[in-house]
Amino acid sequence: MAVVPNPIRSVHACREACGACCIAPSISSAIPGMPNGKPAGVRCVQLGEDLRCAIFGDPLRPACCSGLKPSEPMCGNTRDHALAWLKQLEFDTKPAQPAQPERA
Repeated sequence: MAVVPNPIRSVHACREACGACCIAPSISSAIPGMPNGKPAGVRCVQLGEDLRCAIFGDPLRPACCSGLKPSEPMCGNTRDHALAWLKQLEFDTKPAQPAQPERA
């Protein structure tokens, strides 16, 4: 009997030498070496020179990192696509800032 792939489940492997998801988004939870998380666009200290997460699979890895799964829309065909997509997602989901009073 042939196995039919589930069309709802999309399996997309991380691209080698990418690391976009460890750079583009902000992370508000603590990361080993970054107790206050990291701002968007800042390289995570756990991202190795090979652009792989040094704590992948470690229970100290933030849940937001473990929950972010590679996908075709996010990753596209290039690292630049992934960085741009994640940067836009960061912008689109940023909480509104309260209006600043005008200064005289």
